[in-house]
Order: sequence, then C-alpha cells, then structure tokens
Amino acid sequence: MAGALEGYKVIDLTTMIAGPFATMLLGDQGADVIKVEIRGRGDHVRATANRQGGFSASFLNNNRNKRSITLDLKQPEGRDVLHRLAASADVLVQNFRPGVVERLGIGEAEIRAVAPKLIYVSMSGFGDQGPYVHKPVYDPIIQAVCGLASVQGGGDNLRPRLVRTVVPDKVTALTASQAITAALLVRERTGEGQHITLSMLGAMVQFLWSTDMGGQTFVEQPFPQTGVSAFNDLIYTTADGHMAVSIMTDKQWAGLTRALEQSDWLEDPRFTSPALRDQYFDERVALTQSVLETRGNDYWLERLDAEGVACAPVLTRTELIEHPQVVASEVIHQADHPVAGPVRQARHAARFSATPATSHAPAPGLGQNTDEILEELGLNETEIAALRTAGIAGEEA
Repeated sequence: MAGALEGYKVIDLTTMIAGPFATMLLGDQGADVIKVEIRGRGDHVRATANRQGGFSASFLNNNRNKRSITLDLKQPEGRDVLHRLAASADVLVQNFRPGVVERLGIGEAEIRAVAPKLIYVSMSGFGDQGPYVHKPVYDPIIQAVCGLASVQGGGDNLRPRLVRTVVPDKVTALTASQAITAALLVRERTGEGQHITLSMLGAMVQFLWSTDMGGQTFVEQPFPQTGVSAFNDLIYTTADGHMAVSIMTDKQWAGLTRALEQSDWLEDPRFTSPALRDQYFDERVALTQSVLETRGNDYWLERLDAEGVACAPVLTRTELIEHPQVVASEVIHQADHPVAGPVRQARHAARFSATPATSHAPAPGLGQNTDEILEELGLNETEIAALRTAGIAGEEA
C-alpha cells in the first residue's frame, strides 16, 4: 500500500538534524524526498563519528527514504537545476542562515517565480529578525535561550543544565513536518502555495509553554520560579538499579504508601494534597528514596504495579533494545543497508491503518541519485555529462 504522502515531491536543502529529520518523516510517509547536497562535501553529519562503510549513524538515522543529488549552487547552472527541481516539486525546505538563500538566488521569491504553488519552508535558529539573527546556532544555544536549560536545572535560582539530547532540533523537526502537511492540505482546498517560516526558538517556546511556563502565564500574578520543579518525580536508586516512580493523584499517593508500607505518610500534614506534596517535594522524595533503596527493582515494580502506581525500570540504551515492552511494541526494526550493513533504527511512530509509513529506502550515498534525478528533469546524457565535467553536479568518479 502507498504511503499517505505518495505522489508528493519534497526538495530537501537542509543539513544537520532538524531539517533532515523533518523531511525523513515525510519520506517515511511516502513522499519522494530529494536531498540536495553540496558537491564534494554533503551534509555535515556524513562526517561525524560512529561510522560504518563510510556512513555515520547520525546520517543514516535522519536521511532514510531519500535520494541524493549534489549541486554547486554558487554557479548559475547549479541554480538552474534547482529551479527546475522546484518547478516539479510540492515542497522545498531549507535551513540556511537568514539571508544566504537570497544571496544565492534561491530565496522564496526567486523559487516562487518558477513554482507558484510550492510550499516553501524556511527553518532557522532565531528567525529572520532580531539581534540574534546573525548567530550560528546549534542545539545547546537554543536550550539556553528558550528556557529549557533553566527548567532542567530545576529553578531560576539553581544552576541551569542542558538536556543531553538535541530536544530543540527534534521538536523543530516534528513541528515542521506537521506544518508542511497542514500547508499541503490547504493547497488541496485552495490550489495555493505558501511560505512557512519556523525558528527553533519559536518551536521550543511553544513546546515548553504547555507545561513548563505556568509561572509566566498570568500576566498580573507571577508564580515563583525558585526551588526544584515538582511536577514530576525523580529517578530513584534501588538495591540493584534505578527506577522511575511518579504519583499525581491522591489515589496514587495512597497506593504508594501501601506499596512501601508507610501508612503514616497519609497523616503527614505536608502530604495531604497534591499542592502540598509539590510544596514539600524534596522531603517527599527523600522519604520515598529511603524506602526504595532497601530492595531491588523487581520487588518494587511488582508492589507498585499492584497498587496502580506509575513506575518503570530505568533502561540503559543497550537494555532498551531487548526490553519486552519495546519488542512487543515493534518500535525498533532492523534492515540491511547496502554499504553500511545491518542497521537498527526506530520505526516511524505513527501507525496508519490504510497508508502505512515504511522504511523503503536506505539513506543514500553522496550524490548517489544525481543522474537519475537529472534524467527525470529531462536532461539527456550529453547535458548530464557536461554538468559533471564542469563540476556543477555529481561527484568525481
């Protein structure tokens, strides 16, 4: 069965994580994603560590279900090829620093002239205006500015800390993929394309506001932002490992006291309501930790499950692969890459009953599909050879 986006063509001018992850999701859903890369170099993540057969894990995990063409966009002939690609496409996504595409002659206005119904997507770190527009941007920079590092630190009076995964990149990717499909839906109704601008800062502020910005919600009634955030319990050490335990309701709190055989906690005036348990978060966690460390994970998981308390073991990245829940859910799959060999990847998370998303093509080599893509644009063998000889398209033999 065809994927949900079968028949749509996406031109991917992005590098690193946010853009490539976004377009890979579209490819998983059936879109024909053409990755346009810099001749002789390609996407930066091709050169990162953890490589096999010349492919980095980072590139493989963000660029499956794509075809690769290399072009020199600084040359008129390279820009002409891109314009022809755009004219045949439904979506173009770029994440150059603001101003670069205009200087290259591939900005929204120039592309719109040859592709009036195109969905043109501009992704950036801080947007296209303001004092930080000029800055080079990577994930830690956005974590710092958007408030995530402060949230992770626990309070405005505590040392900020980074989350040890590139949350802003991934949130921006998810936001972009949803926005693109929404714009395609609008075009189906109206026949009109549009320009989508998306900043990592904007995506992260939107992401954080739903749960972490309560103190900034009421304009005339600020809420204190000092002390450890108490909206979620922490990781606990047990006699033989670590586990997560989270209680929110009075019923769950009562279940926890029964599982831990600490009925006196129910009468403790510090813990008689959710608000008080948040207020005395440190004390509650310390008491819970003092009990959980006396026995191992399996014992506590059984006791807590029986009382309806949310709990789970803390899995390492290695343990995750074989955990029964992960295996049963089929969220990881293995496939053979023709060059890198057997690879393990996350399955597309959304399960479509009628138009399943699939991993139907491995991540491409640099410029691997250059000739076939040029042929699809109507270029003959002589014209393709001339572009290669001039260093405009494709890789050196």
